[in-house]
Parts: sequence; structure tokens; C-alpha cells
Amino acid sequence: MRARLLALLALLCLGPALPAAGAELRALVGGVLLDGSGGPPLPDSVILIDGDRITAVGQVGTLPVPALAEVISTEGMTVLPGLWDLQVHLSRLGHGDPARWDQSYIPIAERVVMPAAAHQLLLAGVTSARDLGSPLEAAVSVRDRIRGQRIPGPTLYVSGPTLEKDAPAHTHDYRWSVSGPAEARQKAERLVRAGVDYLVVAGASEWSAAELAAVALVARDTGVPWFAEVRHDGDIAVALGAGARGLLGLGTDLGPTLPDAAQTALREQAARELPVPWTVGASALTNHEWLLKNPEPLDDLRWRDGLPAIIADDLRGSLRNLATLNLYETPALRRATLAARLRSARAAGARLLVGSDSGQPAHVHSRATWQEVEELVLEAGFTPAEAIRAATLDAATALGEEHENGSVSPGKYADIIAVRGDVLRHIERLQDVEVVIKHGSRYR
Repeated sequence: MRARLLALLALLCLGPALPAAGAELRALVGGVLLDGSGGPPLPDSVILIDGDRITAVGQVGTLPVPALAEVISTEGMTVLPGLWDLQVHLSRLGHGDPARWDQSYIPIAERVVMPAAAHQLLLAGVTSARDLGSPLEAAVSVRDRIRGQRIPGPTLYVSGPTLEKDAPAHTHDYRWSVSGPAEARQKAERLVRAGVDYLVVAGASEWSAAELAAVALVARDTGVPWFAEVRHDGDIAVALGAGARGLLGLGTDLGPTLPDAAQTALREQAARELPVPWTVGASALTNHEWLLKNPEPLDDLRWRDGLPAIIADDLRGSLRNLATLNLYETPALRRATLAARLRSARAAGARLLVGSDSGQPAHVHSRATWQEVEELVLEAGFTPAEAIRAATLDAATALGEEHENGSVSPGKYADIIAVRGDVLRHIERLQDVEVVIKHGSRYR
């Protein structure tokens, strides 16, 4: 299998096609606008775009459309900022056998897997994303090729490999083991020199204080923030005490509420008006449980976009008998406490953001982000407007990009999507994306 895939690489194009050059002036006309700030909907909206920026926002009858503009009708649609997904795994596509995936497909992550995943996210309305735990050179290369407009995809922020204690040998391409403060600093510095946007420490409670301090020192000296991947509840207070900028993942513990130490750490930061940004990846677990009852969504062709047939067929085959696969640790028990844990984190002052964990087993990139937004509504107690803000302006703010992105406002990048129906009544309509514009270029 691996030899066939490597041979195919020479025959494959370097990625999906970019949109053809079009008009510099565009106008989205007619839809109900949710601008991302949480304000009231704007019916009969008009959004003017010049190049890669939004120039004006108004309504039909009051904001004239330039005669030379390309008019894109959004009648019957909800218009909103492009979605942000702050926890994706571009080097994984949802395969049901992670060990075999590492052997067969990580070698072609840079040229085949990651470009296909990025394109699928973009077509699903995700115009900005934070990639977690991909091979270093591949992550930086794909990010830079997207930013250079050589391949389509969301604007990417990448971590490269995660730093952790005792990573399994077969995962060395994307999980780096750390032993001692000197190695922690050396590997963090190597990642920063390669150009990553942020660092990830996994399982902070397993680290010594000196090891965490070494990573924190690199982050402080270079201005590259570090985030903590939560594997157990004990990681939360330890990581925040050591200076982690935010949290990734909810871990596998089953308590309906977070431990007192974790809640205290979250409350202390919220009291300083620095609420902890936290992406939990709740939808990966829920998606798995739903697919056990109804696997039909796995036959949706959208997750095949950009993939050679041999990879797509192998991926689908790996998920053929979900009930017999041990894809998640105690999924039913974790699912039972999910809502309570999310509400506990939110009550303690955490700023829950959208991070779907797309790419995990059975969690394909074409579906994951809207499912995560839906989880915030169904499980965490968000209103649809709050969940949309968590996927747009709040996410951009967490990465320091709120002045350039995250809302539909004059002067910001024209990252805009339109979906069929009313997402304030039916948040799942986010899966029905009709228009995708990123930096002024139309991709759907």
C-alpha cells in the first residue's frame, strides 16, 4: 500500500486548483447578515468588496452597488464571517486505524493529505484554522503555500509537533518526546526557528516545573505563545500556573465538574479580564456516537474532495464497522458527562471557542466545524448567536487577529460565507454552505 501511494505522488497535481482571477469589485446582495459581533441581524444586506478587503456594509436601497461590481446574490441565505476552527489535524483525515495511517500516509502529508484537508475545510466555510500536531516541515510548507496563494485553504496557524513526555516511537514525526529542561528548551527553540505560530505542551501534569519553565521562557523570549493540550483534569491548573496562553481538548476524565484547582485557575484569569481561551473538540466524541447509529454521513462525497481514489477508498473502508473499532476511550461514559463538564468550564470563566478536532477517527474535515458549533449550542448552553461569535470574532481575538478578521466590517479582510436558511433558528444549517469568499476570492 505505501509503495503504491508513494508512486502515485509523482502523478498527482500539487493541490486543488485555485479560483480563476475575477473582478476586483464584488457585492454580496440580499441575505441576512450576522456580522460576528453578536449584534442584531441585518436583513437585505449589501457587502462591498474591493480586492481582499471589505469596503462598505449596508442595505439594499441605501448602499448603492458599483456598476462594475460582480453581484453575488445571497437571497434566502444567512451571511456571516468565515468560520474559524482552532483545533484541526490537517495531517489526518479521520482514518480508523491511526497506526497504519502513520505508516502509509504521513510520508505524503505535505503534498497530498494536508492540501486536501485544507481545501475541504475551506469549502465547508472555514477561512481560518489552527493546525495541531502535524509534521514540522509539512505544516510550515502547507501554511506558507496557502498564504502565498499557491494552494487553496484557510489562513493557517501551525504548531508543528506537540511536545510531550514519552511519545510512542511510531509518532515521532508529529509528537516529540521531552526529557529534562535542556531538551524542552532545545526542542521548543527548534520549533520557533522553523517558524511555527504557537507551541503545544501535552499532558502538563506529567512535566516537571523546570521543564514547563523552559518552554515558557522560550515563549516569552520569542513572542511565540504556548498552549496546553489537556489529557487529564490535573493538567489544567498546572498548565495555567506555568503560563499557558490557553487550553486544547477536554481530556478523558469523567467528572461532571472540573476539579476545584482547575476552576480556581480559570476564575483567577477571568477576574483579571484574561479569560482562558479553550477549544475542547467535543464534536469528535458526539460524531462518533451518532455514526454508530447512522453511518450514512460517511457516504457524503464532500470528504473525498482532493483525495486520490485509493486513499478515499481506504479511509472509508477503515470505518466500515465502527462498532468493532476502539476509536475513543470510554466514549459512552464521556458522552454522558460532556454537557456538565462544558458548562462547568464556562461557569468558571473559560472562553470556549470552536475547535473541532477534525481529522480524528471518523471526524472528517468537511463536517467537523459546523458540528462543533452545534455542540456549543446543544451541550454548553450557548445561544446560536453566541456560538457563531465563538467561531468568528472571539476566535480571531484569541489569536490577536480581531483588527483584521473575525467580523464583517469595513477595512477587514473579506472572509465571508453564506449558508442556506436561518442559522439563528437552526444552527445545523451551517453545513449548507453556498458561498465561500476568502480574502476577496470566491471558492464556492
